Amino acid sequence: MIKKLISKLFTPRAARPILSVKRHAPLRVPQAKHGIDRRLVSRHAIKVCDVLHENGFEAYIVGGAVRDLIVGAQPKDFDVATNATPEQIQPLFRRARIIGRRFRLVHVVFGQEIIETSTFRASGSDEQTTDEHGRILRDNVFGTLEEDAARRDFTLNALYYDPATEIVIDYHDGVADLKKKTVSIIGDASKRYREDPVRMLRGMRFAAKLDFTIAPATLAPIREMAHLIENVPASRLFDEMLKMLTCGHALDCLRRLRAEGLHKGLLPLLDVVLEQPGGERFVKLALERTDVRVRSGKSVSPSFLFAALLWQQVNHRWQQYRADGEPAMPALGMAVDSVLDDQTEKLAIQRRFVSDMREIWFMQPRFERRQSKGAWRMLEQPRFRAACDFLQLRAAAGEVDSALAQWWMDLADASDAARAEMLEDLARQPRAAGEAAAPRKRRRRSGRSRQGGPAEGGPEGGTPVAG
Repeated sequence: MIKKLISKLFTPRAARPILSVKRHAPLRVPQAKHGIDRRLVSRHAIKVCDVLHENGFEAYIVGGAVRDLIVGAQPKDFDVATNATPEQIQPLFRRARIIGRRFRLVHVVFGQEIIETSTFRASGSDEQTTDEHGRILRDNVFGTLEEDAARRDFTLNALYYDPATEIVIDYHDGVADLKKKTVSIIGDASKRYREDPVRMLRGMRFAAKLDFTIAPATLAPIREMAHLIENVPASRLFDEMLKMLTCGHALDCLRRLRAEGLHKGLLPLLDVVLEQPGGERFVKLALERTDVRVRSGKSVSPSFLFAALLWQQVNHRWQQYRADGEPAMPALGMAVDSVLDDQTEKLAIQRRFVSDMREIWFMQPRFERRQSKGAWRMLEQPRFRAACDFLQLRAAAGEVDSALAQWWMDLADASDAARAEMLEDLARQPRAAGEAAAPRKRRRRSGRSRQGGPAEGGPEGGTPVAG
């Protein structure tokens, strides 16, 4: 009765949903069959469900957390779905705020953990705002649990776990698909992709992350509909791309994207990069190392990832500009600007990441000049360690001398006393064969009192570094 009353109160008659899939009674899967260990469920997510239950509402842990718990993976976060509206949810918790435009929901905050709590939504309605391609622009029509399940993208994400009874409610055979290791979309694939083209990317990510196959009917329309990715806002594409690169299976994701032609809307330079000498090896090394870090529970820098993916194109254009007679550092600046201008048309890389990427790239030529004063300045740079790791990646790909890369890594790992000793030893040694010489100092300006210091402008007296 409560569910029907709330549905009537908060879902306008004119906006009643038009379901895109056949309605049927859900399976109620007991703990013995789904295998979720309640001890692994966030106590804060359970608390949100308990509070909503106590106030007469339905509430379930939903989506990716349920999926991951069933397959034995550790969920990154926990979401709750309920028939309470955002305005009804917010007063029930001490720290809760309503967010969102396209989808209004509530963030319930418990220290460092946020439980995203959303109201059941209808799967489709005449009131939805769409663009000319069918992509949903605004969708705030509240619905029932059954309608909410129909609205979700894949069967493995349409699972609702009740922590009180430990039962999983399953409208679309999601538990069976998890057991079969299959990614299946809910409803007609073509229609669902038109509603939100990002679903094509999500399907690829789930398949790669879980080592699942994509159901034939789910996979079939993707290649011919891949161009719809171009209609998605760049900020959403960036968020999805970042999820792919940090899911622990980035290399497999990239292979799947290329196989279906989806990468052209994300990394339009990727084909060019992979066709260049050493390009494929470099990207593969970068993604393999990223995957190892993610799987071992270590953090990953988005700046480093995108710097690695775009470096081959930056390096290629840098060498072209140098061949045309441009000095080294101005040529690098031109190459960086050119590549970033091309890339940001498709992928809205955030400014803070772009700034870090530029620092990582601009420090690479400076590693070739091992001088005491210059090395100390390098060590003071905020992105020195990231740039040093990037140098190791270049050495592994055969771009730079591995001995040079190892020297800088040893310097990075050493104590201040050990660093001073390393640099003193370096000063006593003759310059290694092939090592870049320091740039010639400019004529000293009149009145300059400092003796032996670098010329004004860039590092070690060279041309000022852009960025």
